Formats: sequence, structure tokens, C-alpha cells
Amino acid sequence: MRSSRSGQLIPLSSLTSIQSIADSPSLNRYNRVRSITIEAGLAPGVSLGTALSGMERVAKDVLPTEATIDFKGQSLDFKTSGSSIMFVFAIGLVIVFLVLAAQFESYRHPIIIMLCVPATIAGGLLGLWLTGNTLNIYTQIGLIMLVGLAAKNGILIVEFANQLRDEGQEFDAALREAALARFRPIVMTSLTTAAGAVPLILSTGAGAETRQAIGVVILFGVITAAFITVLFVPTAYALIARKSGSPNDVARRLAREEKEADLSAAPAE
Repeated sequence: MRSSRSGQLIPLSSLTSIQSIADSPSLNRYNRVRSITIEAGLAPGVSLGTALSGMERVAKDVLPTEATIDFKGQSLDFKTSGSSIMFVFAIGLVIVFLVLAAQFESYRHPIIIMLCVPATIAGGLLGLWLTGNTLNIYTQIGLIMLVGLAAKNGILIVEFANQLRDEGQEFDAALREAALARFRPIVMTSLTTAAGAVPLILSTGAGAETRQAIGVVILFGVITAAFITVLFVPTAYALIARKSGSPNDVARRLAREEKEADLSAAPAE
């Protein structure tokens, strides 16, 4: 700079000091708090849950104690769905159980049917493990679907066995005939459902990962449900329902008592 008094050039460093600092051109806020948004893509083979857990661990060691971490976008969806899946799954089990209890007018038969659900869920999780998929919001939806698919197979055997017992057949004979008669429908419906999941697994294009994850859960879960239903439901029915009467025993007893009461009240000739 040129001095207005002497007319000489004066170095700028004699008048000012320069310091380089890093600053944001705009102050971002999230939930009315100053924030910094970090966006990243997942490396091949790394799930979103693993990445978020690692980020939280690093942030705990690096960030000051007054800093907080919040999520948005897919990370928020993952955190929200992960915390609510157990509640939704439990509600689904309770609703299915109550509907079956109302249908069969008994608590024994719904228990027999619902015993297939844990093994079916285990089959779906086994499929995720074998194919390298992760437990995300889409696979969680598929696991909830398996509750109804597993109950459907058990209903076929239990309902037919109850009908045969109502017709007067002996317990073991009714159960044996129900298991043999419903073997083909169970296998056919399971195979058609599994075949319907194959296009989801083989799909390509945008969003194929979500369809493939649901297809894997349904395929492995339905196949497992078919084996468990054919092998386990008759055994559970023989152990739990053996000492119980047929579903129409109460109705027949009431009708018999009503008939006897009418005969006793009729005037003697």
C-alpha cells in the first residue's frame, strides 16, 4: 500500500495479519440445533447396521461430550424399524392367536398351530445367512409374512382332524387320516408360494436388492414351514389335544341334555 503522507510503498504485513481458518459458508441446523450432516456410501459387503455401529463408536471416542448424534434418511428408517420390529412381530403373533382361538373356540389348537412359527422364522433367517443378506426393513416385512404362511399350513391339518373327530372317528385314526389327506395340499400350496418367490430373487434393475431380500425370506421360510407342518403338527396335536374332546362335544352334550329335559318334562301317557 502507498502511504498518503510519504508516498512510499508500505508492506501489507506491517498493517495487518493474515490467518487461514476453515469455516462453513452456511450454518446448517437439524431439529433446531446447529449440525453437520455426514453422508457416505456403504462399502461392498458392509451392512447399514454395521456401518452405523462403527460410526457411533468412532463418534463416541472423537466428539466432545456435549455433541449428540441423530439420524435422518435411510439411517433414521433403519433405526426406527429396528426398534419397532419386536413390537410389531409380537402384535402380529397375538392377533393371529386370537383369531385362531375364536375360530376353533379353543386355546389348545391355536397353540399347536403357532408352534410352527419359530421354526419357520428360523428358516427365513437361515436363508438370509446363506445368501449373505442382512436383517433390514424389507426382510423384517418378509418375516412377519411368514407368521401367516406358517399358520395356514397348520390350520389344514388341525381343522380336518377336528372334523373327523366330530364325525365320530377315534383320535389316532382321525389324526392319521388328516395328516395323510392334507399332505398333498400342504406341499402343493408351499411349492406354489415358493415358486412365486423365485422371480423376486432373480429380479434385476432398480430396487432389485429389496425384492431379492423378501424373496429369499419367503422361499426358505415357506419350505421350512412345509417340512415342519408335515412332521411336527401331527406330533404336537397328539401330545396337546389328546385329552381334549372334539370341538362339537359341548354342542352335542347340550343338545343331548336338552333332549333329555324335554323327554322328562313330557306328560306320561
